[in-house]
Formats: sequence, C-alpha cells, structure tokens
Amino acid sequence: MKMKGKSALITGGGSGINLAIAKRFASEGARVALVGRTLEKLERAAAEIRELGGSATVHPADVRDYEALAGAIASAAEENGRIDFVVCGAAGNFPAPALGMSANGFRAVIDIDLLGTFNTCRAAFEHLNRPGASIINISATHAFRPIALQAHVCAAKAGVDMLTKCLALEWAEQGVRVNSIAPGAVDDTEGMRRLAPTPELKARFEKSIPLQRFARKDEIADVAVFLAGEESKYITGIVVVCDGGRSLSPVSLPLPTGTLMEKKD
Repeated sequence: MKMKGKSALITGGGSGINLAIAKRFASEGARVALVGRTLEKLERAAAEIRELGGSATVHPADVRDYEALAGAIASAAEENGRIDFVVCGAAGNFPAPALGMSANGFRAVIDIDLLGTFNTCRAAFEHLNRPGASIINISATHAFRPIALQAHVCAAKAGVDMLTKCLALEWAEQGVRVNSIAPGAVDDTEGMRRLAPTPELKARFEKSIPLQRFARKDEIADVAVFLAGEESKYITGIVVVCDGGRSLSPVSLPLPTGTLMEKKD
C-alpha cells in the first residue's frame, strides 16, 4: 500500500469527491482525518471507510472559523501522530445570476472555498510532516473558464488556484508541495445535481464534453493519490485539470432553467 504509515486530513470529507479521496487514501493505508461542519455526516463517512477496512477519525469544524478549525486540525494531528497529506475540499455552490445574488450569497462561497482553503493550509502547516508533505486544493475549471450563474464560484476558485501557486513558492523551502486539482463535471455529486438537475440537461452537458461523459469520483481520487505520492515529488504549484477535455471546447455550458432574478442568500 502506497500510503501505509501516513496520515491525511481532508476537509469536506463527509461526502462527494472528498469522501472518494478519503476512501482511496484509506485503502492505500493512510490514517484519514475527516473535517466538516456536520458531525453526523462525518460519522457516516468514517463508518463507510472503516467498513472497507480503513482507519478514519472525525473532527467537526467550519473551515470559515479559523480558531475552531485550528483546534480540529490539532486534534487530528495528535490522534493520528502527524499529518502527511492535506486535501482542502470544503466548497459551496448554488446557481444564481450576479444580479439575483445577494452580497451574503456571494461572500458565503468565497468564505467557504477560498478563505476555507487558506485557513486549512495555514492551520495545518505547523503539524505537517516536513519535508515530504503534500497539500492538494480542490479547485474547478470555473477558475479559468467563465460560466454563467457561477460568478461567485469562478471568483473563489480562481483565488484558490493563485493561492496554491503562492503557497507552493513560499513553502517549497520547507519541503511542502502545494497543488490543485480542477475537476470538470463529476457524476453523482451535489454540485452537478444543482447545475444539471434534469436528465435532459445532463445529456446536453455530457455531449459538450469531448470524452462524452462525466468524470467518476474515483477518477479524481486517482489524481489525488498521484499528487500525494512519491511519483510527483518534484511537482509543486500546478493545477491538474481533470475534465474530459471540456475546457478545450468552445461550446457554452447549458444553463439551468428557472427564474434568473431569484435572489440567493
């Protein structure tokens, strides 16, 4: 097992892509610490990992609350002995036009995605097993491809990618690598259920992808394992795009139907 004896901390680890990454890390022998806002969700995720023979602990905290998050990370480091890998995966999303979105709605996504990523990296740094530690930030193709109804997410993810590069420069001397994964459309996730809520819209979306399908969550986990492992020990400050070629296509993203001016808070 590639990660035997290692420890990983994953924010947003209770569901979706991040849970898939947690399961994969655990299957490779890592002790996994799950961080998220909802204790019940984290406990269900940890139980799934343990049923598969892995090791998982839960540490509830909101990534927007630095003090609470720092305490959860310190608890995870104490319980698991150290932190070798960090996956910053906590994220928020809802479709809304800029004119139908409140300042609070915009700020909520910025705070979860961008501030939450900074808070996690900053709080985890002192506990990292340096050198050799790997931080992986979960971004999105929104960071470099404008998408209607997603101004808040595009702005947040662009910030995540630039933060990744800045931290890669600052922390390289200490032996800490920092990279991003930018998934495109990933099947069976809350984000895609919101952006493609009907079978018809999902089919249109899939046709706009050169590989003609959504990614599977385990395919994003494959990339995370690579970026955490020895095979990528000379790679830092990059954004790995995993979108089936979608960002190469000039075809516009199909828009969800609904009231374009509905206010989102």
